[in-house]
Amino acid sequence: MIIREFSIKDYDALITLWNDAQLLFKPKGRDKRDKIECELKQKNAIFLVAEINGKLIGSVFGTHDGRKGWINRLAVVPEFQRQNIAKKLIAEVEDRFSELGIDIIACLVEDWNAKSLQVFEKLRYKKHSDIVYFSKRKNSDI
Repeated sequence: MIIREFSIKDYDALITLWNDAQLLFKPKGRDKRDKIECELKQKNAIFLVAEINGKLIGSVFGTHDGRKGWINRLAVVPEFQRQNIAKKLIAEVEDRFSELGIDIIACLVEDWNAKSLQVFEKLRYKKHSDIVYFSKRKNSDI
């Protein structure tokens, strides 16, 4: 397995990966090809994929605001889950954030997503049940 930077050429394979992993995504909004392509050009994007024999089996998107890093879009196809692939993807993003001097890394996990909650708890991320999340969206596709 190799972990490498995501390229927009991987987009269709990424969507297949997300579907296989049952990761909810917004194909008409933030996860549209052109939106992701635009994000890739930003200096704050660390988009990685795990690959075996040319097939994408995992993904993680990292972004940062200069102070705090955020982990998003973590997914591993079911047949490769429980093989530390998510752990390796997260570790790679953490290392890259560290190289940038970013010492706080966060993620948002919906309470129904038991698998992701377990992954982050196992990796010693602290759960904050005292934080209320607000968002404002132009529409529900974003």
